[in-house]
Amino acid sequence: MTRAAVLGTGAWGSTFAGVLADAGNDVVLWGNDDPANAEINERHTNTAFSGDRVFPDSVRATGDAGEALAGADLLFVALPAQNVREIVAEYAPLVPRGAAVASLMKGIEVGSRLRMSEVLAEVWGIEQERLAVVSGPNLASEIALRQPTATVVASTSAETAKRVADAVASAYFRPYTNPDVVGVELCGAYKNVIAVGVGIADGRGFGNNTTATIITRGLAEMARLGLALGASAETFPGLAGMGDLIATCASPLSRNHTLGSHIGQGYALRDAIAATKGTAEGVETSRSIQQLADEHGVDIPICNAVVKMLHGGADPETIMSALLSRPRKAEGA
Repeated sequence: MTRAAVLGTGAWGSTFAGVLADAGNDVVLWGNDDPANAEINERHTNTAFSGDRVFPDSVRATGDAGEALAGADLLFVALPAQNVREIVAEYAPLVPRGAAVASLMKGIEVGSRLRMSEVLAEVWGIEQERLAVVSGPNLASEIALRQPTATVVASTSAETAKRVADAVASAYFRPYTNPDVVGVELCGAYKNVIAVGVGIADGRGFGNNTTATIITRGLAEMARLGLALGASAETFPGLAGMGDLIATCASPLSRNHTLGSHIGQGYALRDAIAATKGTAEGVETSRSIQQLADEHGVDIPICNAVVKMLHGGADPETIMSALLSRPRKAEGA
């Protein structure tokens, strides 16, 4: 039986542990939340993050990183994007040399502007061929109920991508592989920013036409930046691009959408974060993406509007200006 370690006992980490267990793996979850670890081991639930889902007996939790990582064939990281570097750096000597390492995170690090797989490669000294990224329309609360979904496993190594995909495939979780790590990872981070924008529009009381406009124009600017960074154009209309964008923007289960809705209703950022009750990665990632776009001379009006509203104190109507007050041009331009 394949042994998989998952770092992070939050909503996505614990849910993904269940995915791995349902796919036939022996799973160890690591986290520093002792009550959550005890609940997972004693009751096979993590009610704070996964509701009433009962995990298979093959899932256990520990607060000891050495115990979690020892002998792992596969290692999945599901930690807050802006804190992952400081959390995992000390565990570099514990990562098994033969393990494939997969990021479940969707963000761009503030300051370095590195994607999450790049952060893991840097702090753990892992070669690209051992790294993978898992991304797609994967709302944790729906997957916890074993509702059908698909995902993308991206790696520069076809062997690593297949190894990870084989380990996560089950009756309700369908992985596809993709060599475009840059595009898949950028989509996962950027869609959170667009979801904040959609949430703001919803909070202002706008309807489906506005939502559809922000989603489709958001996809266009995602693709523009992705191509400038060397991503493949085929990634953006796929599961990691449009698929994840639709799920995150349209669902009230999305923390980024929820935070944006609070902003649209007039909340200050600090209050919106508190009311959202979870990490909305789009808040900080929006600034990193803006900096990347500036470096490459890419026009990203929706992201820029989100940054102004979250970090510059701009009025929520800014998102409408970003959509409607720009020079008219051909759609594909």
